[in-house]
Amino acid sequence: MKTRVITAVVALALFVPIVYIGGDWLLGLALILGAVAMSEFLRMKKRLLVSPEALISTAAALALILPKGFWANIPMIHGAYLFFYLMGFLLLGHTVFSRHNFNFDDAGSLLLAALYVGTGFHYFVAARETGLATLMFGLLIVWITDSGAYLVGRQMGKNKLAPKISPNKTWEGSIGGSLAAVILVVVIYTLGGWLTYNWLELAGFALVLSVAGQLGDLVESAFKRHYGVKDSGTILPGHGGILDRFDSMLIVLPLMGILGML
Repeated sequence: MKTRVITAVVALALFVPIVYIGGDWLLGLALILGAVAMSEFLRMKKRLLVSPEALISTAAALALILPKGFWANIPMIHGAYLFFYLMGFLLLGHTVFSRHNFNFDDAGSLLLAALYVGTGFHYFVAARETGLATLMFGLLIVWITDSGAYLVGRQMGKNKLAPKISPNKTWEGSIGGSLAAVILVVVIYTLGGWLTYNWLELAGFALVLSVAGQLGDLVESAFKRHYGVKDSGTILPGHGGILDRFDSMLIVLPLMGILGML
């Protein structure tokens, strides 16, 4: 417990100022987090971090994180998704020359991981560019949902939500976490007037994002189960890896873009 608390304090001491400053500092943080997240996928798949598939898939993820303006002066590429396609082509080509050590399923899983990580951290940056209040809206929903689900589930949880994937999660905790997120975020943002939406719109956004964030948590639990690991990594002692900490955000932040909040 002591290790967990110390890690949380140190991480927040670094994370919060960078989120507040934004700009290139936040972009740099997103690129580092994206690279570490891809390394966690590669370790789970028992792939070397210095290998053609590691370098190609990580480059694909980082390309998606970069802002659109970065690609304006890159000849012949004209955007992250064309570069992503080229990386995908290289991974498929690697299946031909890898002597059966790297196959189509491997290429597909790494490309999907790159899309998941790259898009998630791209919208982490995009949300901050929209405004600090917008990014904090997403982060608060994730944090309040997690805390509320834990507290309610511990006191009232009886019915398992997804016992084969995450046996400690319950329907009572899930509903309690979402209700807590909706109520607290609506009160905070209505009183603060930090976004231009009315309370009903805020409540709708908060509910959708809270449910999506919990699904993101379960998705990460599912692929950890698939690969037979307890945590995605060890970079955060007591908390696991970057994917363990950002699993919900990697779903919530792109969804905010889809909902037109960014």
